[in-house]
Amino acid sequence: MKDAATRIRVKVTPASGRSEIVGRHGEAWRIRVTSTPERGRANDAALRLLAETLAIPRRNLSVIAGHTTRDKLVAVDGLSDAEAESRLRKGAGR
Repeated sequence: MKDAATRIRVKVTPASGRSEIVGRHGEAWRIRVTSTPERGRANDAALRLLAETLAIPRRNLSVIAGHTTRDKLVAVDGLSDAEAESRLRKGAGR
């Protein structure tokens, strides 16, 4: 499924006690990261966490909207919507 691509809405809470995929929050996935929002550190941490949870290389993820807000739209190359959803559900709450 090399050509598959999807978009994931996330709500990032920076400077949390631990990094984790919390679960669904409306249409978005709630993510907590330990990094602060300074100089894009929280964005990088969120993308690393998503890459790990989705079991794909970090280079396949990018923030396409919401660079400076908690609400973001992330592009995911290499996964279908259904596969990304399944992997996020399995990884939530670990």
